[in-house]
Amino acid sequence: MATETIAALATPPGVGGVGIVRISGARVSSIAEAVLGKVPCPRQATFATFRDSHGHFIDQGIALFFPAPASFTGEDVLELQGHGGPVVMDLLLQGCLDLGARVARPGEFSERAFLNGKLDLAQAEAVADLIESSTALAVRLAGRSLQGVFSRRVDDLIERLVRMRTYIEATLDFPDDELDLAADLGISEDLRAMIDETREVMGFARQGQVIREGLAVVIAGPPNAGKSSLLNALSGQDAAIVTPIPGTTRDLLRLDIQVDGLPIRIVDTAGLRHSEDPIEREGVRRARGEIDRADLVLWVFDATQSADQPARESLPEQIPVTRVRNKIDLQGLLPGIAALEAGPQISLSAKTGAGLDLLRVHLRDRAGLGGSTEGAFVARRRHLDALRLGLDHLESAQRALSQGAGVELVADDLLQAQQTFGEITGRFTSEDLLGRIFSTFCIGK
Repeated sequence: MATETIAALATPPGVGGVGIVRISGARVSSIAEAVLGKVPCPRQATFATFRDSHGHFIDQGIALFFPAPASFTGEDVLELQGHGGPVVMDLLLQGCLDLGARVARPGEFSERAFLNGKLDLAQAEAVADLIESSTALAVRLAGRSLQGVFSRRVDDLIERLVRMRTYIEATLDFPDDELDLAADLGISEDLRAMIDETREVMGFARQGQVIREGLAVVIAGPPNAGKSSLLNALSGQDAAIVTPIPGTTRDLLRLDIQVDGLPIRIVDTAGLRHSEDPIEREGVRRARGEIDRADLVLWVFDATQSADQPARESLPEQIPVTRVRNKIDLQGLLPGIAALEAGPQISLSAKTGAGLDLLRVHLRDRAGLGGSTEGAFVARRRHLDALRLGLDHLESAQRALSQGAGVELVADDLLQAQQTFGEITGRFTSEDLLGRIFSTFCIGK
């Protein structure tokens, strides 16, 4: 239990109609007495005059008091809601600091909520994800994680592992009654079911990660293929200059857009070709750097010209590529999508918009959102890494079981899987991990 009292501005800096100072810790009651003249009734909005440590008037507003343990942090919490001028808020915060509080670190309120058992680690991270959500779908998925949907799936896996470990490790304590694990169909079936469930949870978590972080898409291809026109069509704005002159785009142009609820970080690049122009050569170099970091490359080429400038020959093998056959309106062709040996190809016209709906559906499919997101929840890369590592341990235990390996090997793999899953919710964690996680939160949360 933390002993220091912390305080911070809980609303964004700047001028606003309302600003909130939040205080949490053992000195909340004494600070309330000094600032308000009394401790407000619990969980009731109280109109009050706010004064500094010398009794000087600062502001008038609403005070809310949440006594421990029925508060966000599990400690006494006081919220002072005043007029949102930056000077007013600074004076109010400084008054609290003069009375014994200190400035909260980023995420320290949420960290205390975790340490005091009000939230698990996945739920605490969901608080930050909810604040940072860029789409309505991201808000829904962060809300599901905050309500414990993700945590319950992980906790269920952990409880099943505990039961299996208890059964298996009993043979280590009573070697005379050693079980034949390979012949125990119940253990084998339970282990297979846990592997299947872990894969299902990973699928939902992967959806949540993409919705949280967005899909990194790079538009690439030869000059004058219509790359900038495609960027404008997808974004719904004239973000890029479009001319019939090849090589118009020299530098990178980045946009954050939404496609049916999917956030996409899209980059328009210079046409990939050999050039003696040092500026254009630098643009090509930067384009290839973006391609190396992309989740997907849209290789755009002109439908009126030869398509023998394909993506795969000039792009990294590990990067997924979708060929976009642009300018079909110039040849009177119909939009469509085809599965070619080199990969998917979409025929469209960025100018008229024909076929853009096919591209939008394709982008959602590439992000793993082609089906329902009903069971999905917001997730982070560390969650996926933990699920993958836990799955590796479960599959290792399954192999050891099928090969008739010693009980110790199976039990050790199950223990490692349990501890790895526990890192997601904070059952097993370290101070270093907590520091890295909560340092990314905003101050006052």
